[in-house]
Amino acid sequence: MDVRILLLVSAFNGLTQRVWSRLGELGHDVGVELAPTFGSPEELTAAVEKIDPDLILAPFLKHRVPREVWDRWTTVVVHPGPVGDRGPSSLDHAILDGRDRWGVTALSTVEEMDAGPVWATATFAMPAPPVAKSALYNGPVADAAMACVEEVLRKVEAGEEPTAADDLPREVPGTGELPLLRRTAFELDWSRPATELARVVAAADGAPGAPATVAGRRYCLFDAAVEAEDVPGAEPGTVVGHDGDAVALATGRGTLWVTYAATLAERRGTKLPAAWVLDGHDAPYREAPAELAESTYTRDGDVGYLTLRSYSGAMHTAQCHRLTTAVEKALTENTRVLVVRGTEHAFSNGIHLGAIEAAADPAAEAWANIQAIDDLCEAIARADQLTVAAFTASAGAGGVMTGLCADVVLARDGVVLNPYYDMGIFGSELHTWTVAARLGEKGADRLLDAKLPVSAAGALELGLVDAVGPRDAAAFDAWLAERANHLASPAGYAEAAAAASTRVPERPLSYHRTIELAEMARDLFDDRRGFAAQRRDFLRKAAPAATPANLRFA
Repeated sequence: MDVRILLLVSAFNGLTQRVWSRLGELGHDVGVELAPTFGSPEELTAAVEKIDPDLILAPFLKHRVPREVWDRWTTVVVHPGPVGDRGPSSLDHAILDGRDRWGVTALSTVEEMDAGPVWATATFAMPAPPVAKSALYNGPVADAAMACVEEVLRKVEAGEEPTAADDLPREVPGTGELPLLRRTAFELDWSRPATELARVVAAADGAPGAPATVAGRRYCLFDAAVEAEDVPGAEPGTVVGHDGDAVALATGRGTLWVTYAATLAERRGTKLPAAWVLDGHDAPYREAPAELAESTYTRDGDVGYLTLRSYSGAMHTAQCHRLTTAVEKALTENTRVLVVRGTEHAFSNGIHLGAIEAAADPAAEAWANIQAIDDLCEAIARADQLTVAAFTASAGAGGVMTGLCADVVLARDGVVLNPYYDMGIFGSELHTWTVAARLGEKGADRLLDAKLPVSAAGALELGLVDAVGPRDAAAFDAWLAERANHLASPAGYAEAAAAASTRVPERPLSYHRTIELAEMARDLFDDRRGFAAQRRDFLRKAAPAATPANLRFA
């Protein structure tokens, strides 16, 4: 049966978007309300009463639900911890404590947080070595949450009831109520081994960040990797090397590399490439660990694989230039197919809002950034080889459009695409050609105007992508290799080339780039749509004033 489902959330984040997309695909009537937009419990209760849903789901909720709501409507919260776990810092504790297994629980809302009866639970193996909290949340946690959501729906439709937590086995032993971890809990002690410090940085990822003192100044550090070797004679906590945006710091044992940092005074500054923030000008060049490489190229016969890596998916001007050079170099290889892919945890979200905001002239930096990412798009679009874009992780705005410049577009199951611009800018990345070439003019207008996320399955149905591979990362890599090898074969190449020929632009690429940049110039320099204010609100995670109308029930 169709269920009227309200998603009550603190933000329309990646997991919420994935749940929203999936519920819609299953045929349910789904609407969203952002909890921060309500000034009082009474306002929230009145809004829910007006909607009168069959079920309230909260895949990402940091706000308390009023008793008047959960007493009347079935309200299920998705908690990022296994049965028995309670508290607001579950993933932080799981990473810090070196747990080898963790889970997700969907439970009814009651007076005590995370203490209600359980509708569904799923556990998973924790990655080793540890990954950043955001990667854990968007990967294994999100996958387990999706399994829980579908089980909740099955039980609701079948008229089943949840089970008391005490009546369920503890698949992860030693769980209980754990305290909120504030920033001081993640302070980096440089006398400790680099492996321990990297775990702390991973646990503090996103928020609150791992605070540290470097050369007498206070910072928050992000995106770390370990190098086993020490630098002889280096004082722990000093900068001992750099490679691109990454900076190396000496520790009690081994070397800690970080790619992002923020100044820390009364409040945390904008996250920026570590080499821009930490004072390491006198440090020598050292090669960063392979897992932090901005791009890597490998070859398998007639197929070349170029993997692009960015910490948060944002790509600043210099990075775009380097990635364009990497694409152009990969295209000099005598392969038949070039696959441009992201990592398991990130693809791209387009231009770097943080770098733009931090610039002395934000409008000029934004202008340089958009032109640099356009160069990357053109390098892919103009390639003589058959090009394949693989959305290995979720992508947004210019990141989606960059991928659409390839001849063949593939996606990993569970990926969510946000193929539109919603920050007070027209956008570029040749989207006036690529989207219409795949969806037609009217279809492109509908997609861009709707400003809604699209699941991998939804993108396939629209024709935005050509195929969807397995969710499991290793299985997807094997599937991608099989597809790429087929495309390199005479039959596969001819088929893909014929399909790509139907999307050849009628006008030169420079035409599309010119009209896009003409619009962007007005958005960036005249700020006609409020890009500056919207950018700042996004970076500061300002609470939304209202739920967007396109997310609410019709």
